[in-house]
Amino acid sequence: MSFIDNISPEWLEAQYLRWQENPDDVSAEWRAFFGGFDLGAAALPVAAGGECLDPAMARKQSGVQSLIYRYRDIGHLLACTDPLSPCRIDHPLLSLSAFDLDESDLDTTFYVRRFKPVRAAGSDETADPYAATLREILSVMRETYCRSIGAEFMHIQDPAERQWFMDRMEPVRNRPNLTLDERLAILGKLQEAALFEGFLNRKFMGQTRFSLEGGETLIPVLDAVVAHAARLGVTDLIVGMPHRGRLSVLATIFRKPLAAIFAEFADNLEHNQVGEGDVKYHKGFSIDVQTPEGKMIHLALAANPSHLEAIDPVVEGKCRARQDRYDDGRGEKVLPLLIHGDAAFAGQGMVTETLNLSQLPGYRTGGTLHIVLNNQIGFTTPPEAARSSFYSTDAAKMIMAPILHVHGEDPEAAVHAVRLALDYRQAFGRDVVVEIICYRRYGHNEGDEPYFTQPLMYGKIKDRPSVHFLYADSLREAGVTEERITVPAAAYTARLEQALEERADGESPGFQGEWRGVQRAYSPAKVATGVAREALVEVAEVMSAIPAGFTPHAKVAALLKRRRDTVTNGEGIDWGTGESLAFASLLREGHSIRLSGQDVRRGTFSSRHSVLIDMGSEDTWIPLSAAATQGAKFMAFDSMLSENAVLGFEYGYSLETPAGLTIWEAQYGDFANGAQVIIDQFIASGETKWDRVSGLVMLLPHGYEGQGAEHSSARIERFLQLCGGANLQVAYPSTPAQYFHLLRRQLLQPFRKPLVVFTPKSLLRHPLCVSRLEEFTEGWFREVIPGPAPPDRVTTVLFCAGKIYYELLERKKSDGREDVALVRIEQLYPLRTDLLRESLASFHGAAGFRWVQEEPRNMGAWQFIRSSLADITGTEPMYIGRPEAAAPAVGSHRQHMEEQERLISAAFQV
Repeated sequence: MSFIDNISPEWLEAQYLRWQENPDDVSAEWRAFFGGFDLGAAALPVAAGGECLDPAMARKQSGVQSLIYRYRDIGHLLACTDPLSPCRIDHPLLSLSAFDLDESDLDTTFYVRRFKPVRAAGSDETADPYAATLREILSVMRETYCRSIGAEFMHIQDPAERQWFMDRMEPVRNRPNLTLDERLAILGKLQEAALFEGFLNRKFMGQTRFSLEGGETLIPVLDAVVAHAARLGVTDLIVGMPHRGRLSVLATIFRKPLAAIFAEFADNLEHNQVGEGDVKYHKGFSIDVQTPEGKMIHLALAANPSHLEAIDPVVEGKCRARQDRYDDGRGEKVLPLLIHGDAAFAGQGMVTETLNLSQLPGYRTGGTLHIVLNNQIGFTTPPEAARSSFYSTDAAKMIMAPILHVHGEDPEAAVHAVRLALDYRQAFGRDVVVEIICYRRYGHNEGDEPYFTQPLMYGKIKDRPSVHFLYADSLREAGVTEERITVPAAAYTARLEQALEERADGESPGFQGEWRGVQRAYSPAKVATGVAREALVEVAEVMSAIPAGFTPHAKVAALLKRRRDTVTNGEGIDWGTGESLAFASLLREGHSIRLSGQDVRRGTFSSRHSVLIDMGSEDTWIPLSAAATQGAKFMAFDSMLSENAVLGFEYGYSLETPAGLTIWEAQYGDFANGAQVIIDQFIASGETKWDRVSGLVMLLPHGYEGQGAEHSSARIERFLQLCGGANLQVAYPSTPAQYFHLLRRQLLQPFRKPLVVFTPKSLLRHPLCVSRLEEFTEGWFREVIPGPAPPDRVTTVLFCAGKIYYELLERKKSDGREDVALVRIEQLYPLRTDLLRESLASFHGAAGFRWVQEEPRNMGAWQFIRSSLADITGTEPMYIGRPEAAAPAVGSHRQHMEEQERLISAAFQV
């Protein structure tokens, strides 16, 4: 029986209850064990006090323990949480008969484990603290788990976490103990939400605002979050939410000037819009606020497009960056808060991807508070057509997050639930979910007619009083005077009217805090990025040094030595070495670097090896860390198998780290397809829409090597299609030195723009794709590189980018074609037309101009660059490449080689 000592008592009890309900639900070994256990209990039935019990009483004792467990497990099924549906009063699995009990047992005293009833004042103090009548037990269970809060926590595997909830919910019956001032504060926030929405409806009739009406309880809940989080030591609260209710949240919680909100409704640009702007219910805001207790807390609401849950990983990345900056390893100071709709939480894959990040070392943020505002409909889709799970929140069980379902018209219960959730998050550093079950008073937007699709639901909603009226009535019944209820509402209405007449102004929200000093506009000026030879040799020595007693793989050890030797000798520096030198030199200058993505520590193509593994112990060693100074850190994280959430996380991280290099690398360039929403809505357009800039770097392996349609193309054309207004930098560097200067330029230039880099695969080990040390010690990133050729003999100019250059160069040399000049365009956007003109000036005799690419005609850079090249050369250049195609590349390696040969030959045909 010694094996029992290593088994969780809670798990053992759960198995025993399963066996009681159906012996076949457990293994044969456990069936035998539990059978013997019950046989022994029947032979010697003894109660806690030592008296003998008959077998029937023993079964009842066991049934009572099972009843307690089941109420904790599924009592939420009887909780009264839906304002639009009658409360359920019974459930067959919770009936007394399900436990071989009946009403005659109600006043029988039972002895129970892990249950301690709270005695009324004046009760017998000598009574056994673990003895209670069945009536008392049922009262505690029903009041705790079957009222306005339905708690799901028994799926959590950690017994300590489950016990934590029992100890905090059962003694107080899951009821808040609020002061009168706290109750009046709840009423005030409910009134503000309702009055604000009603004011918008009257003054800006018909304008889309995605009203919060029906879910106003969210506002006192968020007010409680701010106050309680500050009380628990949180200094920064970063919020992500969809468009529904955003304007109310901005007005009542974030204290955004009402005049500015009204100016946006009036389409009055006096509120200093920067760039193209965005609709008012997508915008973010930040502010420092003081709680009633005098504590300061920074609130930030992240801007979010209509792609709902896309903001989730962005918020997590922003929080992680702040935690790293504050050295807040446990995440106690920075709290991520995500607000979801019920249909989105159940339906959007981004939710589960972000949940999966929550406990990963490179992405954890100390637990996220999730608030699901469940209005029981998704646009026009009812729950039965929107999810396959019972609750909209069931996805959170994948990470064993506790879930508290709350009646949306019981704001006190909602405030209690969210305080409990915050306490749990701070105690255990894990995600927690609070679901407010409410309704949507109007259609999806203010021009929508909900009766078309949900006539019965909206029949119930039509005449239902708003929650602030219901709550005010409850306060009146408690003796609160009419003046204390109505005067604050009247004062807020006066504020709304006054704000409508005010002029809205104020500075642009961007380029504050850490971003002060960062230049707003793009500049093509040269940025000197060379590093002294002595410094490069020094960091090469540091990066190749292996600690005593550490045994890396022999091939890796040889690679490190070879890298050091190429730097020391000044010749043959390959791509991986060039990258390491860029990283090390930036770390040496005090800039932190964060690199993440699938398999980035080793590198997809086994070329990076930024983290070494000991062959005997699997301990790790990060050579680049030895190069860091001034508190800089090198962080490399192999990500989960996701692009969408991980890229969103890194984008969010970059928004908080202007002085650091944040890099996401795709395993193959086409993997970026899986994160298109993040690329389109945030990376490409975040600055112009929301005045938020990012220096994020995306490394996308690209190149045609005959490996099929997937993993050949990083879809250059898609990124170039997103370019406008100098919003992105799109580069296709062709040498290690160019890559070195490009990475360094990203931090040393005075502005920040996202950088998309098409990186090599086969070129990682190509004998021609190497650089000399002198190319690293001086100069800068060259956006255009004209190849050497006798100016007076050149008749044809071949424009190209990236990998194809080396195949053209080899053919040019083998054929002795001095009449052909190669011009590499290393930066596709912003396109340096001035440098292109300058490079062509010496080839005055050139009459033929050709663009050469590996990609099909309808892909790659051709469609983007053709008009610019025509303007520069005075004639449209000839296209050399694959014909238009549906897929990026063929599946046959032989066919690929034939195509490659044809296009190289075509480039040199006279």
